[in-house]
Amino acid sequence: MKIICLAKFIPDVDHFVYDYERNVLVRENMDLVLNPDDACALAYALALKKNRQDVEVEVLSMAPLSLLPNLKELLRLGADRGVLISDAFFSGSDTYATSCIIARYLADAQYDVILSGTHALDGDTEHVPVQVAELLGLDHMAYIVRFDDDSFLNGTCVFESEFDNANARFRVRLPCVLGVLAESRYKLPFVRYENLDLNVDDRVTVVTNEELGFSHEEVGIAGSLTKVASTWQPQMKKKEQVIVGNDDEGIETVFQFLKKEGYMP
Repeated sequence: MKIICLAKFIPDVDHFVYDYERNVLVRENMDLVLNPDDACALAYALALKKNRQDVEVEVLSMAPLSLLPNLKELLRLGADRGVLISDAFFSGSDTYATSCIIARYLADAQYDVILSGTHALDGDTEHVPVQVAELLGLDHMAYIVRFDDDSFLNGTCVFESEFDNANARFRVRLPCVLGVLAESRYKLPFVRYENLDLNVDDRVTVVTNEELGFSHEEVGIAGSLTKVASTWQPQMKKKEQVIVGNDDEGIETVFQFLKKEGYMP
């Protein structure tokens, strides 16, 4: 059984740069980390592979070439193959264009199931897995918190999804696209000591537009259907700090503040 895991590397939330002129996030030369939901999806695939000899795991990511080291680290965790879709031609692609690019690669790929995160922290739209499934003509389910491992043996998958603090159990035919939640608690393993410097170059493939064949109008900013009306930088204001004591003056200060804010009559 072959599992393809979609992996998105997202900006470190404490250090990111936004291009306000082009309305895109600058991903080059930025500290990126694996999206938590995607990490859980990969963690489940690797756990299944550990228990079943017939499981093959491929990690698929669309990112700048600078993310190759990050992708190779996932292979050192136990994934069999890594594919990086990377081309300056794709720069500025929104979720729709990104989905088209990923789906075109997957259209010629062999797999039994595609695993992804339910959403990504840097956008939280949940668009890409759904749109990839639509473009490939596959069923899609998300918000998965637990899989039934044995269900993969009969051409279906059984899992539990969590919606608004309620759990529901589903069965879906393979192949399909399934989105995992970070709340699933599937955890990536640590790299084994002997694999810290393992050379995995022969198991990584870089796919460019030369293989995928998109026109300029189909991808990048020109092919993106999302239109940003406006953007702005938040203005940070220093809050006034008042320190009061546990005495009559302090109590009066707090009382007057609450009264001014409308909490007291």
